[in-house]
Amino acid sequence: MNSEFRERQPIGVKNLSKHGHTTWLPPVRKIKQQISTDPTLTPEYTHILGIPEFTRRATQLALGKDSPAIVESRVFGIQTVGCTGAVRLGAELLRSCYCSSSSWTHVFISLSFLEDSLAGTFKAAGIEDVQYYRYWDAESNGVCVENMLYDLENAPEQCVVVLFASGHRPTGAELSQEDWKRVAEVMKRQLFAFFLMSAQGLCSGSLEQDAWPVRHCVSLGLELLCAQSFSHNFGLYGERVGHLLCVLKQNLLAVQSQAEKLVQTLWSCPPMEGARVVATVLSNPAHLESVKAIAERCMLIRERLRERLRLLGGPWQWDHIIKPGGLYCCFGLNTQQVDFLVQKKHIYLLPNGCLNVSAINSRNLDYVAESIHQALSSKR
Repeated sequence: MNSEFRERQPIGVKNLSKHGHTTWLPPVRKIKQQISTDPTLTPEYTHILGIPEFTRRATQLALGKDSPAIVESRVFGIQTVGCTGAVRLGAELLRSCYCSSSSWTHVFISLSFLEDSLAGTFKAAGIEDVQYYRYWDAESNGVCVENMLYDLENAPEQCVVVLFASGHRPTGAELSQEDWKRVAEVMKRQLFAFFLMSAQGLCSGSLEQDAWPVRHCVSLGLELLCAQSFSHNFGLYGERVGHLLCVLKQNLLAVQSQAEKLVQTLWSCPPMEGARVVATVLSNPAHLESVKAIAERCMLIRERLRERLRLLGGPWQWDHIIKPGGLYCCFGLNTQQVDFLVQKKHIYLLPNGCLNVSAINSRNLDYVAESIHQALSSKR
């Protein structure tokens, strides 16, 4: 039995190095050391909405420096405690700032195996009506775009739609830019987009391409929220560095004031060190080449895994493994096959066979491929 899988932890939690260890973005360690010895930095509380330089850089990362929303001053950002904190704050803002007049009381979330906690976050903020739209197609091992569009077209007006800008969790399945254009057209029908961007740069290897759906919607003049996380792409898991981006057409100052009041009740003020690290990295474009290297490694793992599975034989097609990018991949295994991998092989997947490909490395690649092949071949 391979020791990589002895601990009961699902393959899908963190971005791991080629040696199987959780890793920082390469420049992070050096920047942390510089911050710790900087005599000009004080341990004072930061502003309620976060470090200004961090929120500015995070906003530009998501929208681009020349974004019309930035140029027209209809955007502001809030530093949050991780991506979950960004979602919770966004939900609180929707309920308190919009629900009294515009009735943003319905939330649509993609139907998958990881959405219970996401739904719970909205319900904890007082938005009880959480419904689901179809996203994953088990037969094609990809996005069921037509079903998704049908569900969104029939969603009630004044509905909040939660969308993964890139790196859908847990399937990894991606919409094309043409598909996103169709989704954006539907969103114009009195729907409010709430984007999740938890691993920008790790899906395609391009920060700009991974943010394209958000930027496209902003270019159409849509209002939206976007919850950003810097855990996966920077390796700052314990720092809980998140950001809530708000793009609005009006009442910007009123919403920002309400956000300050809500932050005081949720976490008072955000932690500083992780946000300082992110702001420093984002100030030097050369540092971001490391994100591309991580994405390229994940793509290489996908290609090698597909080749191993192909050589093992069988009637199964594996091209869908390399179609999406990023950390997540879904094999579409049934419950019995997943149980076999968990109980017999100690490979801990989600119920539908989704995993984090960065947990696979040169030491366990053959073991994973052979185990998946055995799970598919065994008759139980």
